[in-house]
Amino acid sequence: MKFRLVLVGTVLAALAVAIPLAVNPPAHGLASQHRTAAAPGIQKVKTAAVPDIQKIKHVIILTMENRSFDDYFGTYPGADGIPFAAPPRVWRVHPIQGAAAEGVSYGVCLSDPLRGGCAQPYADHSDSDPGLYLLHDNAASIADINGGKMDGFVSHSETGCTNPQSSCGLVAMGYHVESDIPNYWAYAQHFVLLDHMFESVDSWSLPAHLEEVSLWSARCTSDTNPMSCVSTPDPADRISRRPTPFAWTDLTWLLHMHHVSWGYYLDNGATFSTKSTDGVPTIWNPLPGFTDVGQDGQGGNVQNLSTFFAQAHAGTLPAVSWVIPQPADSDHPPARISRGQAFVTSIINAVMESSDWSSSAIFLSWDDWGGFYDNVAPPNIDQLGYGIRVPGIIISPYARPGYIDHQAASTDSFLKFIEDDFLGGARLNPATDGRPDSRPDVREDFTGDLSSAFDFTQKPLPAMVLPTCPATTALVPTPKPGCDGYVLLDFKSWGDS
Repeated sequence: MKFRLVLVGTVLAALAVAIPLAVNPPAHGLASQHRTAAAPGIQKVKTAAVPDIQKIKHVIILTMENRSFDDYFGTYPGADGIPFAAPPRVWRVHPIQGAAAEGVSYGVCLSDPLRGGCAQPYADHSDSDPGLYLLHDNAASIADINGGKMDGFVSHSETGCTNPQSSCGLVAMGYHVESDIPNYWAYAQHFVLLDHMFESVDSWSLPAHLEEVSLWSARCTSDTNPMSCVSTPDPADRISRRPTPFAWTDLTWLLHMHHVSWGYYLDNGATFSTKSTDGVPTIWNPLPGFTDVGQDGQGGNVQNLSTFFAQAHAGTLPAVSWVIPQPADSDHPPARISRGQAFVTSIINAVMESSDWSSSAIFLSWDDWGGFYDNVAPPNIDQLGYGIRVPGIIISPYARPGYIDHQAASTDSFLKFIEDDFLGGARLNPATDGRPDSRPDVREDFTGDLSSAFDFTQKPLPAMVLPTCPATTALVPTPKPGCDGYVLLDFKSWGDS
């Protein structure tokens, strides 16, 4: 199932004006440092035993929605961000959304066939991004990457657009700065930022969430035979009238076999409904659809987020946790960024205020790029990806403070860390995991080793409890007290459903 977003009760009048375009691209300057050819595949990553990795007794994977790395961290100092021919000096109000840089010279300008000329990046201070225009399925990923040129973001998202006065496609070039998302930047500054974190699969939310729990995205011809599955970037969704099971093996199988506790926590519960006013939609909540979760009697580990908060308060978090937001809390356009940041901060604060903080590692990332511009071509692992770059942050008392990790990583790296920490290096490998499926490779062999982002000999970093709704934000309009502004995302079934 594909889904379309319907903005309810919000008038996007600002979208009627076009963002100023450059007729001729600027001199590339710093852009010449960035790859313009298709990214090569990467070799197997050797994983050495890491002394003291078992100091981490709780891993929390927190997954937000639909942001590219450059959209949130494209101006982060020292990171592989937006190509600037010259850095911005001062900011001024942008005539459409947010602001533009006074005196900035960009090293990138993407073709805009709808209006002619090309479109440059612009600083976007909007709390609610109109990202419903941005395409972000497998076809969009291929078009955006464009053989490694990373120049298809505007033109592909203009598919089907006919009004040159609309902002269709141009929204892809907006980016946010530190004053928009100060807590996200604070976590990066005090802990570890992953600036080569890629979506595990070059596609949309469902395959990304499948990869996050199983290191694979597939379709199966049998509901019960793991060997009947084949790789696909476009798997079938589980909906109320067609609850298609996922027959291959996921990480919880190994966790259960090794007696490792786990929980999968849903913000405001789950929903099978196509209307997402409440609960986590199935495209972000695939774990109950895995047949092995039912076979080993672990379905009860999929719980409401209230259980996570209670366990954090009591100091009884499981070894492995996945935390999934409902749409309004998810950062998925047009949901409010302020509310998404508040949700993330509440989760991290709960861990930091827990007695479990001293032995925890939080892996924060976004499931896919959402159609937003990014300048780094992803490496090729197999037929599924990698996909376009997304933000990634590691938060732990043992994270290297202020460190930017440049190695190629993905959510595969999160599961690899879990396997090395709790499972003695056991892998989701059909030859060894006791429940063979037909996956074509052992993906852990190719992904980054995130143990290098930790220093288990350092003095543990203290907790950094932040206000969930920081007053320093420059978002427009100014968030309401508590950042509780609500924009309804209405997920409609579309396509093969």
